[in-house]
Amino acid sequence: MDIILLERVAKLGQMGEVVSVKEGYARNFLLPQGKALRVNAANLARFEAEKAQMEARNLETKKEAEALAAKLDGEKFIVIRSASDAGSLYGSVTTRDAAEAATASGYSVDKKQVVLLGAIKELGLHDVSINLHPEVTATITLNVARSVEEAELQEAGKSIAELAAEEEAAAEFEIQELFDDIGSAASDDDDLAETAGVETEEDKA
Repeated sequence: MDIILLERVAKLGQMGEVVSVKEGYARNFLLPQGKALRVNAANLARFEAEKAQMEARNLETKKEAEALAAKLDGEKFIVIRSASDAGSLYGSVTTRDAAEAATASGYSVDKKQVVLLGAIKELGLHDVSINLHPEVTATITLNVARSVEEAELQEAGKSIAELAAEEEAAAEFEIQELFDDIGSAASDDDDLAETAGVETEEDKA
């Protein structure tokens, strides 16, 4: 199907260009969202009549998008999720989650503007694109963690594997300290027994 674009569409063309696309793409996406018109004499005449107005509106929305992108680009947002010890999420982080995280921090972002390069199913830092305008994109980072404390450690550059290793080492150290305490307590008991003149197991042996 031949259509005329009413705005820039990625990988397709600029405003005013006549392009050929699959009928389903035009019917289900481009036409209902007001991004294009079917090519016919009436629509071509309509576009020419409204071209200046469309270009002015596009320029205005582009400037607004650029202002928002200047603030949003490079921002980091924490998303708290349950996950296994290996860092695999129970579920995944969606475009809605990304939009809600940005909106909760005071930015106006719709889930339709969020572009995920792949499913987010692991803890860690993930870059996400936000299409604020056909010609303006910002990149944010989602810090997916099991707690705010874990997110702060990830922000400092520690991976889930490193965090798990540190937790395991800390647990082993605590266990060792516990055994040392028990050992010293038993030794103290023996010392007390000797002081009191009581035979210890070693004396009997």
